[in-house]
Amino acid sequence: MPAATLHVVATPIGNLGDLSPRAQQVLREVAAVCAEDTRRSGQLLAHFGIGTPLLALHEHNEQQLAERLVARLLGGEALALVSDAGTPLVSDPGYRLVRAARAAGVKVSPVPGPSALVAALSVAGLPSDRFTFEGFLPAKASARRERLAALAGEPRTLVFYESSHRIEESLADLRAAFGDDRPAVLARELTKLFETVLDGTLADLHARVAADADQRKGEFVLVVQGVGEDADAKLAEGRRVHAILARQLPPSTAAKLAAEITGAPRKALYGAGAGADD
Repeated sequence: MPAATLHVVATPIGNLGDLSPRAQQVLREVAAVCAEDTRRSGQLLAHFGIGTPLLALHEHNEQQLAERLVARLLGGEALALVSDAGTPLVSDPGYRLVRAARAAGVKVSPVPGPSALVAALSVAGLPSDRFTFEGFLPAKASARRERLAALAGEPRTLVFYESSHRIEESLADLRAAFGDDRPAVLARELTKLFETVLDGTLADLHARVAADADQRKGEFVLVVQGVGEDADAKLAEGRRVHAILARQLPPSTAAKLAAEITGAPRKALYGAGAGADD
């Protein structure tokens, strides 16, 4: 294995059989593995009989450790970077170390593999030629609704990550921002024992998640179709304008003005921003 290389290694998102032979070899031969959670990564390495030392590298210490790790790389060592699951840097720590290594002239080499984002998109059956990844939506309801209002007119397929304790609320906010009839797919626990992939409208998915506590457990990827042409685009733009106007005006007035500005139906806009804030 070439020395002075930072290997960015994708690890399984559930099924351990998805760790590639090349990834196993790299993790076995590097001087150390930089891991977001050393306990979780330690279990993965132990499963494959890999005894490489682990170093904790997470969002709270990455900036401080980057210089020391780059010094090791410049000294001729090879290191691996992994996250808890999936491809590092995709809604996970690591970009500061990668940036520092590249700035120092160190080779950074990917070891491709699992990604919850790509896995969900591959089975969603929604347009995938153009998509945008939004990661996790804001935890605070007001910020989440503001983000969704800004995305309501996005024509590309949208992909979100979400946690179990916010999935129901986020689906409700998506309905308010995008409309009940927007096609979507909810992928839960991908490659794990209780994997489920639900499809339908946002209203359908929200109802199924609200009615079944099991569908509120685990890790989620939500894939939402972008706006279509004409009526869908008009409605999405109307919702975006309404959300802005509703900050200063009564809901009925905001809906009336947004309808006049965009041509969207007023009844579909009225009440779109309703709901208690966190």
